[in-house]
Amino acid sequence: MEQIITTAQIVLSSLLIFFVLLQVKGVGFGRVWGTGGGSFARRGLEKLVFKLTFAVSGLFILLSIVSLVI
Repeated sequence: MEQIITTAQIVLSSLLIFFVLLQVKGVGFGRVWGTGGGSFARRGLEKLVFKLTFAVSGLFILLSIVSLVI
């Protein structure tokens, strides 16, 4: 059981690092790949990555608490 939790934590932490690094502070995905945009609203893929970052971090925290209890 502990090995499964540890493996899940490693996978979630890798995903969390990926999602955080994918987000660029102050600019949207359009600026990253060369197309400019004046809008600061999150749309499409950027909004999905933003929400996934919170979901993965919540799962990671929950799994860490479970790991402490076991």
